[in-house]
Amino acid sequence: MAKRLLRIFGPLILAAILVFAVLVSPVTFGFKHMSAAKERQAAVSLSPNILRGKHVKEAALGDGYVPFFGSSEWSRIDPMHPSVLAQKYHRDYRPFLLGARGTQSLTQFFVMQNIQSQLRNKKAVFFISPQWFVKGGTRKDAFGFYYSQLQTSEWLSHYRHDAIDQYAAKRLLQMPAAKSDHFINTALQQVASGKALTGYQRFYLQSRKNMLTQEDQFFSGINLPSRNLARVDQQAQKLPTHYSYSALDSLAGRIGKAQTGNNSFHISDQFYNHGLKQELKKGKLKNFQKNLSYLKSPEYSDFQLCLDQFARLNTNVLFIIPPINQKWQEYTGLSPEMLRQFDRKIHYQLESQGFHNIVDLSDKGNVPYFMTDTIHPGWRGWLAIDQRVNPFLSQRQTQPHYDVSDKFYSKAWQQLGPSQLSQYEQTTK
Repeated sequence: MAKRLLRIFGPLILAAILVFAVLVSPVTFGFKHMSAAKERQAAVSLSPNILRGKHVKEAALGDGYVPFFGSSEWSRIDPMHPSVLAQKYHRDYRPFLLGARGTQSLTQFFVMQNIQSQLRNKKAVFFISPQWFVKGGTRKDAFGFYYSQLQTSEWLSHYRHDAIDQYAAKRLLQMPAAKSDHFINTALQQVASGKALTGYQRFYLQSRKNMLTQEDQFFSGINLPSRNLARVDQQAQKLPTHYSYSALDSLAGRIGKAQTGNNSFHISDQFYNHGLKQELKKGKLKNFQKNLSYLKSPEYSDFQLCLDQFARLNTNVLFIIPPINQKWQEYTGLSPEMLRQFDRKIHYQLESQGFHNIVDLSDKGNVPYFMTDTIHPGWRGWLAIDQRVNPFLSQRQTQPHYDVSDKFYSKAWQQLGPSQLSQYEQTTK
């Protein structure tokens, strides 16, 4: 009887053992080669699986793609979008779009964990959305949607006893997603308290990382959405054969005018019809942002995680600060003075630590056809961004010297208002 059972179930048991051995092995068994076509598709897919994974990003960034960190703005694909211009005019770089609706600094920090080799001594673009810096910071459900155990186990496997890792662990423990694996959660508690990981924890994390890496090798890139790549190809056909800023600016104005004819905010008719029209009729949006502030938020310390990571890897970064549609500001009562103070605070956090490559467009909210909707650039906005992105990525840049400070992890910095900011600014003069 035992022999009969062994003949029936033996092959299944052996197969299960072999699969498990492959998954936990540190040796990579997946297909390392990634076709150029697959990289093009992945670079604009904005797929959550690509954001959570490693293999596709690692391959594309290793082949010359440049990481563009951000959130929902990357989905606003028109003829002046960074991916469209780079493709049409055969730039030396191609953007790899990292971000989608709901991604903020904490997600981006963990995204960086398994592409560190591709960031070290390289360049990157980072889009800073003022809307991230609300009182509660990143939404827990949004963070959970993009959370990756692979990235977390990779980070924990090279954890150091310093402020950056301790803060990251404490912040991650505030998210329900951190409870998805009991052993990782326990390791996070160790790191958050400044304690060393045990031998068993390191073994588990390494095994878990190996398993998740193998899964990512096998399954990443399968069933990638191709809609955005088709949109990039279609939009590129609308551009003149040769690059000319004046011709592109004129084209951006014509397209913007044609697509913003049915509303007083000069935003996309499509966005207005599907996102605002009915709400405006209800009269609930008038002055609804008059008490909104971007000055006090845990997002400032989450953002510091990204800055520290860039400094560790000696990554030269171009930061983009977008405007907010001025007509929308006025209608909703969003304070212009608060926005100016936000701009000052972000500039101080960047420049006091050696991050001086900043494209500050915060004063362009009234430029015609600069915004595609209330908060996202489009048409002339993308073109203005390209005026800085292209030379930054195409030309040799002076390597920055970073001097990061742990004070940006403090509650005091997160809650710092305009009066205290002046005192901070004096210390760096």
